[in-house]
Amino acid sequence: MKRPTIADVARRAGVSKGAVSYALNGQPGVSEATRQRILAIATEIGFSPSSAARALSGATAEAVGLALCRPARILGIEPFFMELISGVEAELSARSYALTLQVVADPDAEIAVYRRWWGERRVDGVLVCDLRTDDRRIPALEQLQLPAVVIGGPGGTGELASVWSDDAAALTEAVEYLVALGHRRIARVGGLPDLRHTESRTEAFAALCRQLGLVDAVTVSSDYTGEEGGRATRRLLSSAQRPTAVIYDNDVMAIAGLSVAQEMGLTVPGDLSIVAWDDSPLCRLVHPPLTALGRDIPAYGAHAARQLLAVIAGQPASRVQDETPHLTPRGSTAPPRER
Repeated sequence: MKRPTIADVARRAGVSKGAVSYALNGQPGVSEATRQRILAIATEIGFSPSSAARALSGATAEAVGLALCRPARILGIEPFFMELISGVEAELSARSYALTLQVVADPDAEIAVYRRWWGERRVDGVLVCDLRTDDRRIPALEQLQLPAVVIGGPGGTGELASVWSDDAAALTEAVEYLVALGHRRIARVGGLPDLRHTESRTEAFAALCRQLGLVDAVTVSSDYTGEEGGRATRRLLSSAQRPTAVIYDNDVMAIAGLSVAQEMGLTVPGDLSIVAWDDSPLCRLVHPPLTALGRDIPAYGAHAARQLLAVIAGQPASRVQDETPHLTPRGSTAPPRER
């Protein structure tokens, strides 16, 4: 878990540490071509001249980083991340560690943040959210040797530690519950399709519906926002084979779906049953209260933080399966009305 040093830059560039110092500090003593080569290598391995004093002292940052590739406006309304962060903070503060949070525009910007944080000694490790298919952040973190824990999995995490839950099992519980109520036309409004947990849920939903003979089952992709969740719901409820039940990949979209159904003159749960993912206080405040898949999200965040601190301390990376979300039936689900 070695941070990049001035010696690493010198070795890669084939020059002395003094030459690197001249180049990084804009001092004479090296040619312009050598200066540019040194600067490029320093950027590539995540070394910053501002890290020199901390590198010499051997001090730790006593902070961990969390970079989120989500619009800030969504983070402000989605309870999942607020609860996750509260659990992370509770665990870190008990160990006198701080959390450094940054919102980024895309995965490339996120990787650049990791390089800067690690090179400047701002963090001792990072938590990684929203694991993607063929996620290029994973090899980048492995190359940096930056201690990290991925919140997601079980696959696609490379050699990094991870904390994950069985989304396929949770989705199976929800579908089987709706089928037991008598539903045969079940739809799902999914999250961002390039996320691995979305992919896992989509595959599990399709496989289970085929197994149960639910030929009209369909998944519509969305982006976790109420606006897109509402639009997806309107399209589903306007179709010739209108579903009698919809499962949403988060609570915000489910609440938007409830509003759209009522707007269209449908009753919940008489005409439409609704199941939300990530149970939150919002699910219990609407009318009718939403049936939801839930777990202890602050505990999930605390487990991830605890594991990251262990990795920072030099313990081997491990993959830990956390609590599986379970269904809490409420007023938004009932047997379908005969049509």
